[in-house]
Amino acid sequence: MNRIDGVLLPELDSPVRDPWLPRALGWLSLALGATAVAAPGRLARVTGVDDSPAARTVIPAVGARELGHGLGLVAGRRLSAWTWTRVAGDAMDLGLLGQAMADRCGERRRRLALTTAVVAGITALDLLAAFGTARARRAHERKIRIDMAVTVNRTPAEAYRYWRDVENLPRFMSHVESIRAIDLRRSHWTARGPAGRHIEWDAEIVDDQPNRSIAWRSLPGTRVPNAGRVRFVPAPGERGTEVRVQLGYAPPAGALGRAVAKLFGEEPEQQVRDDLRRFKQVLETGDVVRSEGSPEGISARQQIMQRPAQPMPSGIRP
Repeated sequence: MNRIDGVLLPELDSPVRDPWLPRALGWLSLALGATAVAAPGRLARVTGVDDSPAARTVIPAVGARELGHGLGLVAGRRLSAWTWTRVAGDAMDLGLLGQAMADRCGERRRRLALTTAVVAGITALDLLAAFGTARARRAHERKIRIDMAVTVNRTPAEAYRYWRDVENLPRFMSHVESIRAIDLRRSHWTARGPAGRHIEWDAEIVDDQPNRSIAWRSLPGTRVPNAGRVRFVPAPGERGTEVRVQLGYAPPAGALGRAVAKLFGEEPEQQVRDDLRRFKQVLETGDVVRSEGSPEGISARQQIMQRPAQPMPSGIRP
């Protein structure tokens, strides 16, 4: 679900949601690399190593390495790997600068100290970018996509109106405890996760087509990035409305979190399927229907407390 009807969903589109820092470091690498290759003597003077014969060989080599880093980062592919190669390069540069510092004094030593401080600052930025891209890549790898539908005996307008009022959603979404509308597009969600944990986030509607579809995404900073769309399509033969949900999200604990969820009867696909079944019941009957044998609900944890359905005693039958 990279794009849904042309609506960009950045939380789920890319392993790196906001790659401005890696890209900026890429352009910095290109600038430094070009300078080192084109004018190694001048760079040697600025950094205070112009008295070293090895500088005219080492500096162009470092420049060629920086050009490689820069091209990889600007291209935007495998950003996590390329940011870590920059960190490795920084470690090499700091080691070379430390060796050079021992042989310098006076003005050259001051220039070299300033160069070392600048490289240390760049190293800190590289580490920040590397850890950030690594976290984003792990979230991208554990992303879950779901695409399911249900047919309800109501018009698209009726189904749309009910879903568009986001405070109605906890009536049929079992894992959602509450939704508070902040304004016409933004809302605050509180959901129940595995093992009774609670997760909260803010979401916004990014595309609203009355009686046709609603697309949403979580706002930056949420622990569970999520996005999706629900469509309301007239069913063939005037049999009501097909409500189709496309959903993507990255659970906070990856495969382990999904395994724990299954133990509690909260496997994602089954959860969405049950939510849609309850939506159908609410829209058609006004409430969620439960049998006499399942008053507690449908999750595995709740089913432990269920009892087999029994005939009602004759004395209280209608």
